[in-house]
Amino acid sequence: MLTPSIEVANVSKRYGKRTVIQDVSFTVNPGEVYALVGPNGAGKTTIIRLVTGLAFPSSGTVKLMNLSLSDNPKVRSQLGAVVEAPAAFYPYLTGRGNLQLHAQLAGNVAESRIDEVLAMMELSDAADRKVGVYSLGMRQRLGVAGAILNQPDILILDEPASGMDPLSLHLVHSVLQRSAQGGTAVLLSTHHLDEVVAYCSRVAIMEEGRLIDEVNLLDRRERYRVRVSDLMRAKTLLDAQPYVKHLVARSEDLIVILAKPEDLGRLTRDLLSNNIELFELSKDIFNLREYYREQLGNPGAVEGAA
Repeated sequence: MLTPSIEVANVSKRYGKRTVIQDVSFTVNPGEVYALVGPNGAGKTTIIRLVTGLAFPSSGTVKLMNLSLSDNPKVRSQLGAVVEAPAAFYPYLTGRGNLQLHAQLAGNVAESRIDEVLAMMELSDAADRKVGVYSLGMRQRLGVAGAILNQPDILILDEPASGMDPLSLHLVHSVLQRSAQGGTAVLLSTHHLDEVVAYCSRVAIMEEGRLIDEVNLLDRRERYRVRVSDLMRAKTLLDAQPYVKHLVARSEDLIVILAKPEDLGRLTRDLLSNNIELFELSKDIFNLREYYREQLGNPGAVEGAA
């Protein structure tokens, strides 16, 4: 069965004697937005090139839609991509003209779909202007419009928000979320750590060609800071509850990760019914930027939930 997915298994890439990617493995599932983050030179763009078929691994396998990319190159018709943004367009053609050319190459793309993606990226007013006069942000948005033109099962974007203004950034994030909600497997590389927490499913932290950590952000969204009258008794109580996925004491507070949002009511009821006063309860926003810095300083560290 063809499932919108990406599988990278034990992939290494060498250029001569130089190893740029070493034994990297990850999977992007249908409906996920998976982000590669890391400093310049970490290997993010090389991974993107390997997954889009623009380069081939020295060892290991890359699968799209459960099919080996090297053995089934036609599976690339199921993906939309922007690699090494901004995407290349013919500057003497209009935005619409460039997308029409993309549509002809992709096949089975209605003219109405071109209008739809232009509107989605707020380029309708500029659609009939030559791309040569577009700003960087507009060209970036046009690149994303081209990538989603054929409603791909797999969407791959390399630094799609590089150099974008806040409006362009918001539009790109909305498109990524909308694509994932429709079942698309989305892979991107990015430097925008603060924003990815809001819409990514998982983040892979890379350094020097290695994947040093993977963070599940879905879990971190149901993360709360709890201040109570009896810290240790509350910790013992909540540790035993099936709806608590992770719990750690930090200073005078408990940091709690719940299985689902509606479990918050169960948590408060259990505390009160055991005569533990609840002084404060607030959402604890996961600081990916700080966590990222910690991991780069300690590549061998194992991810901790707090």
